Amino acid sequence: MKNGLLIRSIEHGTVIDHITAGQALSVMRIIGIKSGTSAVVSVAMNVPSRAMGLKDIVKIEGRELDSREVDKISLISPDATINIIRDYAVVSKYTVELPSEIRGIVRCRNPNCITNSDEPVASDFTVTKNPVTLRCRYCDHIIVSDIAEQLI
Repeated sequence: MKNGLLIRSIEHGTVIDHITAGQALSVMRIIGIKSGTSAVVSVAMNVPSRAMGLKDIVKIEGRELDSREVDKISLISPDATINIIRDYAVVSKYTVELPSEIRGIVRCRNPNCITNSDEPVASDFTVTKNPVTLRCRYCDHIIVSDIAEQLI
């Protein structure tokens, strides 16, 4: 393959494509892939893309993502696509959907927010796109950058 990308096919698992360039490592953290893992994972970063300019790709063998993981991925890469692979074929492909609200997924940066106190209150944010913006329902604190760092 002279000018192509060669990453082997997987029998069963998930391919996360169209990840915002530079966010593959955050995606791996979201799905629980850490150093020393026995999972077979392929990562491609800053791959040329006609639609995006540059993109990242993550392939995970033997595993499908749950809805909470997909919601987290949508916050840092709202144009990502999820491909479910079974018997070496794509059986499902969809673009992540940015939820209009998220609960218990992101930590509020405001240290005075009730969600950061000893009270058992889950974080609760409204979500808007372009750029992805989170607004805390309790204290109105806004998060626009470094969302990956605030994920619970």
